[in-house]
Amino acid sequence: MLRRLVEANYFKYRERPTRQQFRFWLLELRTPELLIELTAAQPQLARRLAATRSPLKLAKPGYEIELTNALVAEELSEREADRRYWAPLKKELETLRLARGRRK
Repeated sequence: MLRRLVEANYFKYRERPTRQQFRFWLLELRTPELLIELTAAQPQLARRLAATRSPLKLAKPGYEIELTNALVAEELSEREADRRYWAPLKKELETLRLARGRRK
């Protein structure tokens, strides 16, 4: 879902993008072809942002498979970080729900 939203934003504004939009797209797009296109259009910005988002190092022609694999690994890592973040909060909510159920 987020992938499609970022892509839609890219296609809507790519004719006259701002520097902030380039930055946002380079950090958020999940589509290998679009990332390759963007790094070609903004190579210096892409190189600087690669320190923050390592798949950008692979965003060049001939590395599509490697870039795709890096994007998949990035997504899995983000999902795991989300799971770890939410796990104690979900546990706390469940504890509160059970405690409330016992009071009735």
